[in-house]
Amino acid sequence: MRRLECIVIILLLVIILPQTIRAQDYQLGAGDVLTMDVWGYKELEIKEVPIRPDGKISIPLSGELQAAGMTSGELTSLITDRLKQYIKDPVVSVNVVKFRTTRVYVLGEATKPGLYEIEKQHNLIDAIGMAGSYTRDAAKRKVFVIRKDQTDAPLKVNLLNLLTKGDISQNVALNDGDIVYLTKNNRIDFAKDILPWITAAYQIDRINSNDN
Repeated sequence: MRRLECIVIILLLVIILPQTIRAQDYQLGAGDVLTMDVWGYKELEIKEVPIRPDGKISIPLSGELQAAGMTSGELTSLITDRLKQYIKDPVVSVNVVKFRTTRVYVLGEATKPGLYEIEKQHNLIDAIGMAGSYTRDAAKRKVFVIRKDQTDAPLKVNLLNLLTKGDISQNVALNDGDIVYLTKNNRIDFAKDILPWITAAYQIDRINSNDN
């Protein structure tokens, strides 16, 4: 059974998820590095332009553009419209050459608990997969996602529904600094079982930040 569950996770990562989150649907964000090419206009070629922390980029003839939250296709259309003021029927190509990384903690009943950096897709199943899946003692109906600086109750996720029913709504998106906590197959005491992990994780994060 354990081997079968691992195979299911691999299938989700390799087959199902790429279909639901295709490259053209990827939302750009701060830290992504883009390349831009305008056919026939070598002088407008940009080999690398990072999206700044404010979510914007600066493009010749187009000025400041809000790139974060858009797909590469949407950004291509926006730049094309801007360039039409100067070029007749511009053919613009925008691609991501380097995806941003999101640091998340996978703790509790993970095979290899720890801090992981995830590129491109920043979802629950990706984080669990990087941590080597879950242990046989994990309560798959009670996985918690704790947001950075969260003050209310953590988000409860039913991983079992994702694995057995393909409920993609349970494959929540993760943000930088989030914690994925896989609980045991017993009653969970938040103050006793989860809070110590949060405190320890953010102490490590603070140390890492001070070292940079």
